[in-house]
Amino acid sequence: MVTYPKFQQLKAHLQQVIVGQEDLLDRMIIALLTGGHLLLEGPPGLAKTTAVKTLSDSVKASFQRIQFTPDLMPGDVTGSDILETNTGRLTFVKGPIFHEIILADEINRAPPKVQSALLEAMAEKQVTAGGVTRTLPDLFIVMATQNPLEQSGTYPLPEAQLDRFMLHVQLDYPSEDEELMILRRDRARHFGEDVAELNALITPKDVLEARHQISEQYVSEAVEHYIVALTGATRRLQQWDESLAGVLEIGASPRASLSLLHAASAKAWLVGRDYVTPDDVIALLPDVLRHRIRVSFSGRAKQWTEEGVINKIMELVPVPLSADHAFNSLASN
Repeated sequence: MVTYPKFQQLKAHLQQVIVGQEDLLDRMIIALLTGGHLLLEGPPGLAKTTAVKTLSDSVKASFQRIQFTPDLMPGDVTGSDILETNTGRLTFVKGPIFHEIILADEINRAPPKVQSALLEAMAEKQVTAGGVTRTLPDLFIVMATQNPLEQSGTYPLPEAQLDRFMLHVQLDYPSEDEELMILRRDRARHFGEDVAELNALITPKDVLEARHQISEQYVSEAVEHYIVALTGATRRLQQWDESLAGVLEIGASPRASLSLLHAASAKAWLVGRDYVTPDDVIALLPDVLRHRIRVSFSGRAKQWTEEGVINKIMELVPVPLSADHAFNSLASN
């Protein structure tokens, strides 16, 4: 039976390679435990690629990096039929998408046709090529990196694809102390000093078993209503505050509620709890919502941002203080 300390050990394992970036490591493990896709945004040089590669090595999963570029073709991702000159028959050669952990590097540099092919894989865990549909591995998850949209050569991802990412994590530069540690660790590696040898700690079977355990986490009605109220507020802001009417042009879909529930359940499981609290929900709300909502032109004219709206929603929607009490009452019966 898989237990949460094994995944806490996984985080400690990752911290031997990645300095700081606590949110990144937590969200990567949550994505792994829920089967949700993860979008990482930040400037180059923040170890996004290194973190995903280290995770796949630690999990003993098949890993493939796909570098997204403007000239990438759908077949470069999904695979394509190749004509065998000896037999004259077409043979399908699988593309890199048929691995368990996919790193879609700089995903917002690819053209729409490639995004469409990736969307099917993310949504259905299958790939259609040459009129034939092929299933992807059970563990399959996409961890994508993107550069900020204001950088040259980047394009906004389609809304349907953004909605398929469970979490959107924004990364910032390390502190001075963390950057000093990065320098010292790099120097140690260069001279062969104190280099931690990272071995696989977890198997894909462990991950799938943990996912089953997380699906059985207890969620009180109060927490369920809280999740629905938070995501629903993005579609009905004016009902909470009339001055916010028209601030958002796009609200979060019910898939956001599902993502929030699954992510909060995994977060609770990772700390050894078998029930979800409002604090679990609040901690993950920004990462679940920031890519699913869009501030309108008039909202931006009033100085609103997506982060500001999310913070306002957390202020407006009352926290169900009775959630833990409801669980304890159930447990005592």
